[in-house]
Amino acid sequence: MIDNRYMQRFSIATLRVGVIVAFLAGLFGQIVVIPATAADEVDRFPPYGPFAAPYVAVAIAGVACVQVALIAVWMLLAMVRRDAIFTSRAFRWVDIIIGSSVVATVLALGVTGHLALTDVPTPDDGMEVIGALGAATVSVGIGVAFVLLVAVMRSLLRKATDLQTEIAEVV
Repeated sequence: MIDNRYMQRFSIATLRVGVIVAFLAGLFGQIVVIPATAADEVDRFPPYGPFAAPYVAVAIAGVACVQVALIAVWMLLAMVRRDAIFTSRAFRWVDIIIGSSVVATVLALGVTGHLALTDVPTPDDGMEVIGALGAATVSVGIGVAFVLLVAVMRSLLRKATDLQTEIAEVV
């Protein structure tokens, strides 16, 4: 039979490796992929030029929001490891996840609004802008759903923390 503490340590270590990989992938995207992709698109279709810098900034900021949430997840994992997740300090990290998700969702909403209300030049038949608008709209929906899910999970954490505090007082 596998010891529960061993599984918990293994799970936390595995999740931490995933957090590190995701954080570094985001950093690579911010430094290399996003700017290079924007430059390639402007080279391919020069009328995109005026839109490149603002969209690059928004994309980099969106990835930064994910990185902030990953740092908060790292801190929550540390609290789980110390068996201190049911304390008031955990709410600060959950609130950071919610806040960074709200900011990322607002960024996606801004992109959606810009694409919907601005006449962005497009090569050929305009499907690139329609596809980008669809992706931005889906991102807003996913962002709202994620914020709501984490808010519900926060309320469950609050109830569990309150119950643990009551049990500790009784014992």
